[in-house]
Amino acid sequence: MSEAALACALLALDPGGLKGAVIRGHADAFLATLRHLAQRRFHRVPPHIGIDRLTGSIDVAATLKSGTPVHDRGLLADADGLILLTSAERLPLDKAALIAAAMDHGAPFTVIAHDEGIDDERAPLILAERVAFLLDLTAYEALDIDISAARLLLPSVAIPDRITEGLCQIALALGLTSLRPAVMALRAARAAAALDGRREVDDDDAALAARLVLAPRAVTYPAAQEEEPEPPEPPAPQDSPEPNDEQDGAPTPQELADRLLDAVKASLPAGLLAALEKNLRQPGSRAGAGAVSQKAGLRRGRPAGTRQGEPKNGARLALVDTLRAAAPWQPLRRRGNPVRKGVHVEKQDFRIRRFKEKRETTAIFVVDASGSAALHRMAEAKGAVELLLADCYVRRDRTALIAVRGKQAELLLPPTRSLQRAKKSLAGLPGGGGTPLAAGIEQSMLVADQVRRAGGVPLVVFLTDGKANIARDGTADRAVALRDAEAAAKLMRLAGVRTLMIDLSETRTGPARKLAEAMGADYLPLPHADAARISASVNAMMQA
Repeated sequence: MSEAALACALLALDPGGLKGAVIRGHADAFLATLRHLAQRRFHRVPPHIGIDRLTGSIDVAATLKSGTPVHDRGLLADADGLILLTSAERLPLDKAALIAAAMDHGAPFTVIAHDEGIDDERAPLILAERVAFLLDLTAYEALDIDISAARLLLPSVAIPDRITEGLCQIALALGLTSLRPAVMALRAARAAAALDGRREVDDDDAALAARLVLAPRAVTYPAAQEEEPEPPEPPAPQDSPEPNDEQDGAPTPQELADRLLDAVKASLPAGLLAALEKNLRQPGSRAGAGAVSQKAGLRRGRPAGTRQGEPKNGARLALVDTLRAAAPWQPLRRRGNPVRKGVHVEKQDFRIRRFKEKRETTAIFVVDASGSAALHRMAEAKGAVELLLADCYVRRDRTALIAVRGKQAELLLPPTRSLQRAKKSLAGLPGGGGTPLAAGIEQSMLVADQVRRAGGVPLVVFLTDGKANIARDGTADRAVALRDAEAAAKLMRLAGVRTLMIDLSETRTGPARKLAEAMGADYLPLPHADAARISASVNAMMQA
């Protein structure tokens, strides 16, 4: 039985105490097992759910109709089962904070955050620190188990003081200063004992809890210390009493902590263990990447008129326009309800304000770093990126750089607005070799898709003469390479990505012009390109 399957059984056994889990990987089998064992239903919560739907609000239309306040209870008040946060890495921080606050106040639901992020995208930390398990379901194996007897046994399971002290010591040794991990580790150990049919937690239960709850959260690991020779013990007096054996050979809390530390060490990957032994904190996760992508079209920005809709999820009621829409209907409504005084406003009259807000733009440079002109092109691309980044902080825009050379396209600079990071990444980049242009176009579409998923607007800028000579499969065939590049360009046009083709060739009728037409790109012939002209052209498109 995999430890992820054990964690599923423990969570089903004590959902209120263990609070939930953050899961990564294919989750269907895990969720099906958890639903079966816990005998609870799932409430699916997408990242774009409205705040009013979460916390509840006054139903304005029903209130106006009845004349008395009518409250719409939110999901957090009604949910009493399992809350499944889909695409949890995109959940905005304000919504994650509302869920966390409900958990802190004893809400009767269990949170399962399905983290579907890539690279450094992670579920919000504010939720991850409030659930017991951080699980990778890559090696998950479904289990067939009956936990009904364990559920009856759980309230009577006791935890010896030495195990409580041992788990608290191991939590501190791993750099966990919050009480939550230690408390949840104790709950997990207690559930493990009940699952095994015992009324008292033993060392094996504590070791399992340390591996499942504490190890994934470790931020430090005690470095190995050289053992110093102990001084010889003085001889015991002849009349000293025999040591009692009240613990029946049970280890002390310190000895138990050492054993638990060994159990944690065995479950950590070698690379992670090496970093932790140097007391290096793990790279910070992006707490809710979706917070960046929140579009405030109904909340802030420049006014852009009104539209019919309800004042929910932060939308602002346009009072004058609402009254204007209701005015023509007043005689008819008064005849239908003569008892009611004042202006008769109904749901269909509501008008809400619209706002226009500029979204973050990411300029993705795809640079042909092959052939004899590679050094010149790379130098101008570096200069253009640095010039653009000088304005990015004010506009909150970003840039990225993809180099096309050899047999592949390489993302040299992920989307960033940090000038220091860009200079460090761009310094001393090599050039030369073939031109796998199709690979470069496909790589740019992948980066553009990531930008769109984060709520931004991608702009792909090609610096090339369009003379592809490396096919998609890596073979050196100019005719096939050009066909592959044209096919990739047509896919980019279908994807609707804004593109700018800067043609570095001496003629305007070469393959770069044809690729620009295939992908629907703006075309700019610039055979004698310089960083300033490139930066000015890209700036104009980013601000359009």
